[in-house]
Amino acid sequence: MNAFKDPPIRPEYELALALPQAGANAAAQPAASPLNLSWLRKAGILLVLAMIWEVVARWYGNDLLLPTFVQTARALVEGLATGELFGYIGVSFATLTQGYVMGVAGAFLLTWLAVSNRLGRELIETLTAMFNPLPAIALLPLALLWFGLGKGSLIMVLMHSVLWPLTLNACAGFRAVPETLRMAGRNYGLGGLRLVLQILIPAALPAILSGLKIGWAFAWRTLIAAELVFGTTSGQGGLGWFIFQSRNELFTDKVFAGLAAVIIIGLAVEHVVFQTLERVTVRKWGMER
Repeated sequence: MNAFKDPPIRPEYELALALPQAGANAAAQPAASPLNLSWLRKAGILLVLAMIWEVVARWYGNDLLLPTFVQTARALVEGLATGELFGYIGVSFATLTQGYVMGVAGAFLLTWLAVSNRLGRELIETLTAMFNPLPAIALLPLALLWFGLGKGSLIMVLMHSVLWPLTLNACAGFRAVPETLRMAGRNYGLGGLRLVLQILIPAALPAILSGLKIGWAFAWRTLIAAELVFGTTSGQGGLGWFIFQSRNELFTDKVFAGLAAVIIIGLAVEHVVFQTLERVTVRKWGMER
């Protein structure tokens, strides 16, 4: 008697595939209506906020303290049409670009020092723990003492506002690169600068982009605050100086127009520059959703 019997053979059969129904398939997919567009929903939110602003300002009835949305929009359009606001914005952006670029360069230098050896990492960790919580605008009196009434003072506080958050994010991004990616790069014969450019930087790019966005936001608001305190640079005022002067002259609608310009520029840089950069890099590579 054979103790090991052959397993029973199960009968084979085929099931016919059900053809997809057009109606069911269309019902399963979301309707492609304009209401599903993200930009349209955001525009609706802004419209609702503008209506609330208009109603509250008209109910309050004091244009000196709270101008209406229509008055603010008219002041903004007039400032752009006459070219007055463009002049102030140009001065601010010229200073911001110099400080931001110098801060980014310094942050990448500190990041290279932090990832190169253990002593450098401990040094950068200590410096970031000391200076990152320090508000950049708090350094303005010291910057004025060192660099005087000029653009150098503003560039110093801008560098401080960009340097430390970008360094923190970049260092965290490089430390988070999996060891398997490093080993894969070495297996392909990559080493030194090629390993950094082709493996480490692409893997750490989401954290680097986050640091660039945070540094930009810190630099932009630091510049406006510094211009409110600092005033003009070499006889030319920036957007913060425009807001300050409008407040002194009791043109409250121009004050709100300047604030609106600050917000619009921030939104434009965020959507045009940084979201485009994310879309063509980390989202295209499947590193972010």
